[in-house]
Amino acid sequence: MIQINAIKIDKGTAMNYERSQETILSGNIYKSIIYLALPITINNFIQTLYSLINAFWVGKIGSVEFAATTLVWPITYLFISIGMGVSIAGTSILSQLLGAGEKENANRYASQLIVFSVSIAVFLSAVGVIFSELIVKAMGVDGNMLYFATIYLRLTFLDLPLTFYFFIFNSIMNSQGNSVVPTILSCTSAVINAFLDPLLIFHFNMGVGGAAIATIIAKALLSLAGIIYLFKGKTAIHPDFKNFRFDKEIIDNSLKIAIPSAVGQSGSAIGFIFLNIFIVSYGTSTMAAYGMVNRITALIMQPAMGIGTAIISIVGQNFGAKNTKRAIDSFKKSIFLTSVIGIIGCIFLIWQRVGIINFFMQSKDDMEVINQGITYLVYISFSMPLMGIFGSFQGLFQGSGQTKYSMSMEIGRLWFVRLPMILFFKHFTPVGSEGIWFAMSFSNLIICIYGYIIYKKGSWMQNIAI
Repeated sequence: MIQINAIKIDKGTAMNYERSQETILSGNIYKSIIYLALPITINNFIQTLYSLINAFWVGKIGSVEFAATTLVWPITYLFISIGMGVSIAGTSILSQLLGAGEKENANRYASQLIVFSVSIAVFLSAVGVIFSELIVKAMGVDGNMLYFATIYLRLTFLDLPLTFYFFIFNSIMNSQGNSVVPTILSCTSAVINAFLDPLLIFHFNMGVGGAAIATIIAKALLSLAGIIYLFKGKTAIHPDFKNFRFDKEIIDNSLKIAIPSAVGQSGSAIGFIFLNIFIVSYGTSTMAAYGMVNRITALIMQPAMGIGTAIISIVGQNFGAKNTKRAIDSFKKSIFLTSVIGIIGCIFLIWQRVGIINFFMQSKDDMEVINQGITYLVYISFSMPLMGIFGSFQGLFQGSGQTKYSMSMEIGRLWFVRLPMILFFKHFTPVGSEGIWFAMSFSNLIICIYGYIIYKKGSWMQNIAI
């Protein structure tokens, strides 16, 4: 077992944590949600804005280069989904331990999760770098698309250990109600990344490889700052690696929550790989339009997604404190907030659809990208309230430790609704790419109905996290 040193938390740290915990456990629920969600939203907004900036610069190179980066995104997502699963388990377990007042146990779990996550990342990074070209070839592309996609994918695999570490750092901070520090660090990293992009892509003539290298540099600085803060900053959780060795009980408990979450994320990622294969069969224009619109809607939906993430900590701490009613009330209020945000986003995107697509697709070498992008944007806008509701259901199930339900929603939306619908429209109707756009939107409705059925059954309240 791990040897635990005496916990030393300075007065300022204790006061900040107690104030945060009081807000989560007994304060105004709307205030609690906004208190946690606002920094997360700012962080995600800037990260997504960076993604759009990155797309902006890559889009200036050409539609093939842009489509190549979109094509390999699900592959990267497949690998990082494991780190996301461990991170979700960390937020759920650590928040419940803190809600129950078990800080020493939280320290032990944090230490184990950091080493376990980074170790997995190093292995996955090596596998990814070695097999990048084979993976891209298996997706059925060749020529310039194969060349650019392989370069981009191989370089993105190098930052997996950095990404996995910061996932765990985020879960440690968010579990104690501190979403401000990760936001500040991530925003700084995004600014550095945005500065490096045009410099490496154009000034040093690195093309799509420059975009990936810029990300690696920015994430390295981000992880270094996270390490320094975790051991020197004001935090309620203090990992201790003295006489470290893996604790089987802690790893097993963590995997009970991490595996369903990782399977859900991985299943979704694999589904998106197949989805991309189907989309690219319609041509480069359709793939480029799909990638651009997804980035735009992600930007608009960040407040709703931030609320969904905040609900994990709120539900977790209230479950740990045996206050199930407050956890449910928090979930219900998050549904209201995310629905309002989604409706506003829907109206704005439909109203400004032409100007938005033209702004972000600067390369006019293929006008079909513009036309298809506008069509897809209209379709997906109608389901934006449902995307926010989906995030709230995910937060509820993950916060309670019942990640098997969030897993079933992740996998079900893609494998049992989207992909079958896309195949049906492709092979049995003449609608063309519009079948993809309809399936993307309609699947959000079906899966939210499924989430509601699970919620009403109440089996998710059988806590398994601690």
